[in-house]
Amino acid sequence: MSYALLFPGQGSQHVGMGTELRDTCAASRAVFSEASDVLGFDVGRLCSEGPDEELRKTLNAQLALYTTSCSALAALREHVDLKPFAVAGHSVGEYAALYASGAVGFTAGLKLVRKRAELMQAAADARPGTMAAVLGLDEESVRSSCESARSIGVVAIANLNCPGQIVISGEVAAVERAAEECKARGAKRVLPLAVSGGFHSPLMSQAGDALYPFLRAAGFGQASVPVVVNVTAEYNKSGVDFAPFLTMQVSGAVRWEASMRLLLSEGVTTFIEVGAGEVLAGLMKRIDKSVQAMSVHNSTSLEAAAAALRGQ
Repeated sequence: MSYALLFPGQGSQHVGMGTELRDTCAASRAVFSEASDVLGFDVGRLCSEGPDEELRKTLNAQLALYTTSCSALAALREHVDLKPFAVAGHSVGEYAALYASGAVGFTAGLKLVRKRAELMQAAADARPGTMAAVLGLDEESVRSSCESARSIGVVAIANLNCPGQIVISGEVAAVERAAEECKARGAKRVLPLAVSGGFHSPLMSQAGDALYPFLRAAGFGQASVPVVVNVTAEYNKSGVDFAPFLTMQVSGAVRWEASMRLLLSEGVTTFIEVGAGEVLAGLMKRIDKSVQAMSVHNSTSLEAAAAALRGQ
C-alpha cells in the first residue's frame, strides 16, 4: 500500500483553519510563528479570527493556506515518519507540496507565495475577471463553450477538478457567455465563484512572466519524492524544472483529476489532504470511491490519519 500527500488551494480557506492544531501542537505553532516573523503580521490570528472578508483577499488567502498546510504537515510529522509515494498541491497548494518534497525551504516558499499573490492581484486589478464552476458537463463540451465565447473576450478552462466539476476563468462577459453555452450543452449548474480575478487564465500571463525571475532566484533543489505538477499532470523531481512549471501554472489550467489518476495508475491507495479542510479529499472520492481519502486539519483528523499511516 502507498499514499500521497495533497495540499489545498485558494477557496479552501475559512476562519478558524489551523487553530486547533496550532493550539495543541508545538511544531504546528512554530510554523505559524516563523511565518508571522517573516511577514510582519500575525498569520495565526488572521486564520483564527478573520474576518472572513480579509481572509478571502488573494494575498491573505494564499499566505494563510500555505502556512496552514505546512503547519499541519509539521504536526503529522511529529506522529509519523512520512514516506509518501508522491505529493501534489492544488494551485497555490503546489508550493506546500514543494516544501513537503524538500525542494524548497519554508521561508523561501512563503516569500514566493507572497510575491505570487501580489502579482496575481495586480494582474486582476489591471485586467478584471471572474471564475465559474461548471457542474455535470464533460471537458470537450466545456472547451467548445469557451471557444464559442471567445468572440467577445478571454475565457478558458482553469481547473479540471473531478468528473462533472470544471472551473472556467476569464473576462466577466466572456465567462458569462461561456456559462450560458455550457447550460445549453447540458450542464446541470454553473456557479459563479467569489474570486477577485480570472485566475489560471490568459489574464494572468503578465503575472506569471513577472513571477518567473523570483522563481529562478529561489533555487529549487531536487525533490526527495516526486511532485505531481499541476500543468502537466506528470511527475517531477528536478529542481531546475519547477520554476518554468510554476510560471505556467499562474495562467494555465490545474489538471487535478489527471494528476490524481496518474497516482491511481501507480497503485496509490490512500490520499491524505494536509491543511485547511476536506475539499481535495472530497474531490478524490468523486474521482475514485474505492480508495481511502482522508484529511489532516484538526487533532481528531490528525490522529486518524496518523493511525492509518502507521498501519501501512
